[in-house]
Amino acid sequence: MGQPAASKCCPESDYTPARMRIVEPSRRRRLVRRGGAALAAVALGWSLGQAQDRRESEAALSAVRKDIKELQERIARETTRRDEGTRALRAAEVEMAAATRELAEVRSKLRTQETARRDLSRESQEANRRLAAEQAALARQVRSTYMTGRQELFKLLLSQESPAVLGRMLVYFDYYNRARSVRIDAVAGELAKLAELAGETTRVETDLAALEAAQAREVASLEKSRDERRAAVANVDEEIRDGNAAVSKLRGEEQRLADLVQRVSELMVSLPVDTDEPFARSKGKLTWPVQGRVAGNYGQTRGAGPVRWNGVLLEASAGTPVRAVHRGRIAFADWLQGLGLLVIVDHGGGYMSLYGHNEALLKESGDWVEPGEPIAQVGDTGGQARAGLYFEIRLNGEPVDPNPWIAKRATGR
Repeated sequence: MGQPAASKCCPESDYTPARMRIVEPSRRRRLVRRGGAALAAVALGWSLGQAQDRRESEAALSAVRKDIKELQERIARETTRRDEGTRALRAAEVEMAAATRELAEVRSKLRTQETARRDLSRESQEANRRLAAEQAALARQVRSTYMTGRQELFKLLLSQESPAVLGRMLVYFDYYNRARSVRIDAVAGELAKLAELAGETTRVETDLAALEAAQAREVASLEKSRDERRAAVANVDEEIRDGNAAVSKLRGEEQRLADLVQRVSELMVSLPVDTDEPFARSKGKLTWPVQGRVAGNYGQTRGAGPVRWNGVLLEASAGTPVRAVHRGRIAFADWLQGLGLLVIVDHGGGYMSLYGHNEALLKESGDWVEPGEPIAQVGDTGGQARAGLYFEIRLNGEPVDPNPWIAKRATGR
């Protein structure tokens, strides 16, 4: 039989190991280059997408803030048209809030400058101690030099000491002189430092005097605003002395708040609130925005009329920090008839929390807030007789009982 025919295949040269070793690294490099280019393109696209998302978010926030500002201005115009007493009350309370905020800023700067003055005084005392120590050490060196005579180097050179001893003594002499020079430089440095501290102290003292004068002006402005507010509150009380007028006023305030919440909810749709824990899952876990006695509870009648509380009124000292109950974004921060300086926080999912009767607002519309973060200070704005905080929770614009949402109950009346 003849030899079996060779199988038909491609030429051997195309499949030799040597050929494979030559082609494979080149192909790998091409793949690596293509993969790197693809990754770079993906990264660039992601970066550009992030930048675009950020610009769109900032534009949306700016637009919502503009809309809310227009809403606040419209409320102010309506308040002015409504009646003279309410207009005067709003003007007095807004002015008082501004004076309170300015006074707080001035006092904060005063505390900073007082701390700076104490630090400068301590530095000056330490510099004086260092200067005294350096002066004493220099005095000892000068006294020692005087005791050895004025021509100590000349005497040393003419002495009968061996060259080795003479060389060692010259080294000691050079070291001694350099140490004395260092002492002199140290004294000069401490003197310069003291002069610098004295100049800084003078500047701080001048700033303190200016801040104390500003504080006096702000206190006077605040007292003036308080007097104007007292007069405005008295006028409003006189206007609603009749029971029917009081009920009508309360119902009007309820409706204005409901309208405001609805309008704000519509404006905040373009700014969704993202949180790790949705507000709906926080039931029974929240803490009160302030601690205090409950002066009015959800569902109870307000006075002798048929109007009921839609939230909780907590008595607290004026100036007490009002803290956000959950993460969210400030949807409204301005004056509203009946509630005075009001903060509304949007928590997402249709939930909002409301904080009324504040004496000062610490946040602006669009700001993010975290649980427990101060957003205002307790006050008596809105024509209240005593300081306290009015607190509500709303779902899709409707008030809900806040009590089941709170982990620790406030003290009842």
